[in-house]
Parts: sequence; C-alpha cells; structure tokens
Amino acid sequence: MDQNLAIDAFGALAHDTRLAIFRLLVQRGPDGTPAMEVGRLLDLKPSTLSGHLAVLKRAGLVTSERQHREVFYAPSFQAVNGLVRFLLQDCCGGDSAACAGLVLPQA
Repeated sequence: MDQNLAIDAFGALAHDTRLAIFRLLVQRGPDGTPAMEVGRLLDLKPSTLSGHLAVLKRAGLVTSERQHREVFYAPSFQAVNGLVRFLLQDCCGGDSAACAGLVLPQA
C-alpha cells in the first residue's frame, strides 16, 4: 500500500460514525451485513448511513454486493492487512526483539 492510499483509509476512519460502522462490519465478518441492518444496529438514518458507507467504499475499506433487494457490506480484510503492513513495514529498524509484542503481518 502506498502512502496516498493509507492517507485515504485513515481519513475515512477518522470519523466516529465511520469507525463504528467499520468496526461493526469487522465484527460481523466477511459474509457481509445488509446496509439496513447496519443502520438499525447503529441507529443511523439511511441517508447518513449511505454517505458514510460510500466514503468507506471509496477508501477501499469495504466492499458491497447486491443480493436481491439488499446491499450487503463487508470489510476488505486485504485492505486492512495492507494498511497494517504499511504501518509496520519498518518496525523497530528490523530489530525483532524490540517488536516482540506486535503481531506482524506476513508479507
């Protein structure tokens, strides 16, 4: 992941409602959650929810899939892994002992 993509992802998550949506989707897993269910669980109006989901999707943090009349949203774990890798790529200057408490993602 390059720096511009990381900035977009962090910018998308730098809002309390979008962070709550993303954390809920991560908690619910890769099968996705209907948008209306996300709105109900977080007590969000549909218009507010759709705007926040659009920001998360543009940043590559969530995916969407239409199933009949519902749109399911799921976290992009590939994007999350890329973001974590970006943050930790030069961790501790290669000193693995200094980074012992971190779970470093595999390349």
